[in-house]
Order: sequence, then structure tokens, then C-alpha cells
Amino acid sequence: MIQNVLISIAISALSIVIGYTLFFFNKLTFFKSTTTAFNKPISIIICAKNELENLRENLPIIFNQNFQKFEVIVVNDQSNDRSDILLKELEKKYKHLVVVTIEQHINKHIGKKFALTLGIKTAKYEHLLLTDADCFPNSKNWAQLMCNNFNTADIVLGYGGYQKKKGLLNKIIRFDTFNVAQQYLSYALVGHTYMGVGRNMAYKKSLFFDNKGFANHIHIPSGDDDLFIQEIATKNNVTIEIEEQAHTSSEVIKNWKEWSYQKRRHLTTAPLYKTKFKVLLALYPYAQFLFWLAIILLFILKISITIITILLGVKLLMSYLVNYKSMKKLNVIDLYWIHPIYEVLHLFIQGIFVLLNLVSKPKKWSK
Repeated sequence: MIQNVLISIAISALSIVIGYTLFFFNKLTFFKSTTTAFNKPISIIICAKNELENLRENLPIIFNQNFQKFEVIVVNDQSNDRSDILLKELEKKYKHLVVVTIEQHINKHIGKKFALTLGIKTAKYEHLLLTDADCFPNSKNWAQLMCNNFNTADIVLGYGGYQKKKGLLNKIIRFDTFNVAQQYLSYALVGHTYMGVGRNMAYKKSLFFDNKGFANHIHIPSGDDDLFIQEIATKNNVTIEIEEQAHTSSEVIKNWKEWSYQKRRHLTTAPLYKTKFKVLLALYPYAQFLFWLAIILLFILKISITIITILLGVKLLMSYLVNYKSMKKLNVIDLYWIHPIYEVLHLFIQGIFVLLNLVSKPKKWSK
């Protein structure tokens, strides 16, 4: 009886995983961008709160982009780390830098939506390219490659990765980033866009105002790159850009507690997703979890080793075939050979985050 139940669970779960792999993730594996040069001016918007060192290091890379005409808008969001002094110096050096300052006495919601709104209102140009202060472009062609997509779409979803460092946490975070990107990029390719990442994203200014900005969820700290994107995305106005030179990179978080809090904070917007996205995003990890749980229990109980081998073989073969190109495109190929182990660890860690949020949700924007 136990044997039949576990085998049925494993087969059913594997069928769902294969379905997702073939219908969604396969699209990303074989995706090729076909764009032509975009020549209109753009506004690059960066919101910064106490990001002095990141601004010092990353802004020169932004200003050094190979793009015909652009402005860089930095919204200094109530910083108290002398960012204002640095930005005043940079304004003298870079004539296309525009600084917007939110003073300390201004009472506003937590999060960056207010700052981002001010940045968008300040922008002179229709086409906006967004990134964060702790991110830097992977090349001088980042802005051009991202914005070339404006010739065919109103929203461009890019990839924001993390630098490769030593240690398990670095690998888990980079695998998590890949896992999230694989989903939102693949879903966008089949017309089910549910999010992008503020680290690397572009859209038209008119879309923002036609939607009344973040009005529907301004009271929620996060949501500027998922709830908002769900509101403005259609099946025909979104594209993705995954060329390596169009990536942005960030220095990875070095502390488990800080990363845990960040991930739990991001999870707080999930209950507000559209129903179809709730179902799609829940079904896949549950299927993964049930598959691995059934396989482990069958192995422990030493039941049907042949069936275990077949099921596991099919799962691993499918995973290795589909993920190779995607992991290579998104700069995590070093995790490729043992990525099934990271998959199991990732499921376990994500489960802990969900359980922690059921007990107590993060109330602050940062630790």
C-alpha cells in the first residue's frame, strides 16, 4: 500500500514538473533575441538610500554607457551617509546627472515606491531604464541592449545576477536568483508576465501614468517590480533581454540572516498576486517537493529500487538537458553539475521562509 501511494505521488509530481519544463522553461532555453538599434533618448532611474559607497563605485559605470543620449536620475531617498555631498560633486562632473532629494522631514510610506515615483515624474524622456544603486552593468552596452527591445515592446524584463564568491550562501543565493529568473522570464515568453526585477528592467513612462503609478498598492513596501508589472503587462507588450552584456550584477549578501529577511519580505506580496499566478507559482514547487519526498522515502524504505532509478533518471535527464543553456546564459553554469542538490536545498530553505512568514511577517523594510 505504502509503495503504491509513494510511487503514484512520485509519478504525478514528476508529470507536473515535466509539464512545466516543456511548456515554460523550454522557451527560455531556446530563446534568441532579435532586435534592432534603438536611437531615442532614455532616462536611467536609480533610487538610493544610504548607498554612498555603491554610488561612488557604480555610477561611473552607468555614465560610461555606449548610448547616444541619456540622463541619469538618482533619487536620494532620505540618506544620512553623506550621499548628498558625493552627488553634488558628481553633478559638476556629469552634466546628464539629475539628483532628486527626499528630505528627512518628509513623511512617506516605507519602501522605494515614493522615490521611484519622483524619479519617473522627473524623467524628461518616455523610455525608462531602471536599476538599483548596488548594481552595476556587465558591460558598456547594457543600456543599448536593454533599450533595443523598445522597438517591439513597451516593457523589457532583464536579468540582475550576483557576483560569484566562495561559500555555500553565495551558491544558494545565486541558484535562487536563477530559479526566480527562469520562472519570470519563461512565463513572460508565453504571455503570463507576473514580475520583473528592479535591478534591471525598462518600461515606458506613459504606462506608469496610464496605470496611475503604484496607487493600488502604495501602502505596501514592495510590489514595484511585481504587482505593478502584473497591472501593466499584456500578452503583447512584454519582451525579455538575457544577453550577457545586458545583465546587471550585485555584490551578494554575506549574511544568512539578512538574506532570509530579504526573501521573506519579498514573499509578502505573493498573496496579492492574481489567482492564476498564485496557482502557477505554487504548483511547481509543491510538485518538486512531493517528488523528492517520495523518492527519498522510497529509497529509505528500500522499495522498488528499479522504479526509483527510472523516475530519478527521467527527472535528472530532463533537468540537465533543459537547464544547461539557461544556466549558461544567466551566468550560473558553475552550479550546473550539482544543481539538483541545490534544488533540494532551495526547496527546504524556501519552505522555512514560508513557515516563518506564517508565524510573523517582516514589518520593516530592512533589518
